[in-house]
Amino acid sequence: MKTVMILGGSKGVGKEILLSCISKGYNVAFCGRNSNLAKEIIASTNAENQLYFHKLDLNNIEGIEHFYKATIKRFEKIDALVLYAGITPVASILQTEEEVYDSVFNINLKAPFFLLKHVLKSMIEQQSGSILFFGSAHMDYGEIDRAPYALTKSTLYTLSTHIAHHYAKYGIRSNYLVMGWTNTEGEINLRNKEGVSEEKLMEKASKIIPMGRMLKPTDPIPAVMHFISDESAMTTGSIIRVTGGEYI
Repeated sequence: MKTVMILGGSKGVGKEILLSCISKGYNVAFCGRNSNLAKEIIASTNAENQLYFHKLDLNNIEGIEHFYKATIKRFEKIDALVLYAGITPVASILQTEEEVYDSVFNINLKAPFFLLKHVLKSMIEQQSGSILFFGSAHMDYGEIDRAPYALTKSTLYTLSTHIAHHYAKYGIRSNYLVMGWTNTEGEINLRNKEGVSEEKLMEKASKIIPMGRMLKPTDPIPAVMHFISDESAMTTGSIIRVTGGEYI
């Protein structure tokens, strides 16, 4: 039975990954700040034995190590690591304050880097493992008001290819999934704060995305499950775009 560790997992696409893993019979360790939300997910799946939730603030490096150690204690191994969690502050270079910059780099880059520090050791010992980075179409240059976010996503791609090149000898593979504009809770909440309703958001997106609609949270799941599975055993250093044809 595989064990999948998700950085995130309680909301959006992360939650859909969790549910798909459970349906496959995998063990899943996931994290977040909302214990009540996690309890609801665990109760709804009726798969308590397959799930472990770790309450975690991604600004806390010690907490990230504790998440790793608790996952190993519960499931003894980590076969796949999905690096999903992240924040998307609205900020151009001219608008970015130091607090915003530090926050997006801590959560989007520093947290996965230090989780990888621990997980890679475990995967080296077992001589196998699959790592999947969640990227963004902002990775190349990004919209003007997503400057810090774009930098983190570009750097994560470098980190993915770095791992693919240097750790393949241990049976570890690393791939990067570019996720397009997706109708997640976070995206809806962000747009609501800007005075844009979900209906208007969908209408706007339909005119921008070449395939005519926003992604649903379930759209990236088949690709994710492929990278977790042994079917992708010889796939590493790759980039896959699930964006509906959108290139920012």
